[in-house]
Amino acid sequence: MPIDPATFEFYQAQAPHYSLNSAIGPSRHLDSFLDRLTPNASVLELGCGTGRDAARIAERGFDIDATDGIPAMVAKANEHRGLDARLMRFDELDVENRYDAVWAHACLLHCPRTELHSVLQRIHRALQPGGWHYGSYKLGDGEGRDLLGRLHNFPTAGWLIEIYRKAGFAIEGRVLFAGKGSDGTMRDWLAITVRKQ
Repeated sequence: MPIDPATFEFYQAQAPHYSLNSAIGPSRHLDSFLDRLTPNASVLELGCGTGRDAARIAERGFDIDATDGIPAMVAKANEHRGLDARLMRFDELDVENRYDAVWAHACLLHCPRTELHSVLQRIHRALQPGGWHYGSYKLGDGEGRDLLGRLHNFPTAGWLIEIYRKAGFAIEGRVLFAGKGSDGTMRDWLAITVRKQ
């Protein structure tokens, strides 16, 4: 499943810009998610970007495997954060019972709707029994592009919850919040925390 070309090119070109925002703290729900985990838990991050959250996960003492599908983002994460981040698309995740948690802040929202169920199944398979997963999505009424040309799946909350359940997850927490995307558009977001059954 190649990354949507316009979305790929946007992040490939913008990696230097994203790496300049090093003063910005970790994602708003990260620490509360990490508080659910046992000490030294293994955490896979999908869509690590320039490494902001991965650095915080490592700082908290967890074993972080930081990944991103954009080569320039991986390079910046390693250059600026000293991470051993690696290149991996969502559909290249192919391990079983390996991680205690999978963190995916504001990245799976770029997964085409037709592919999201398969990706969630891959995440489910990669988790240890009882493992945790977090994802956050911009809500909407169907797949489309934002003002910067990036592909988004723009799900409804109900559709998203149902597709997680179909992938074998138990819904443990959900937070609806308003947020402004990089294109300046204010939208409702859903942050969802689930557990492998």
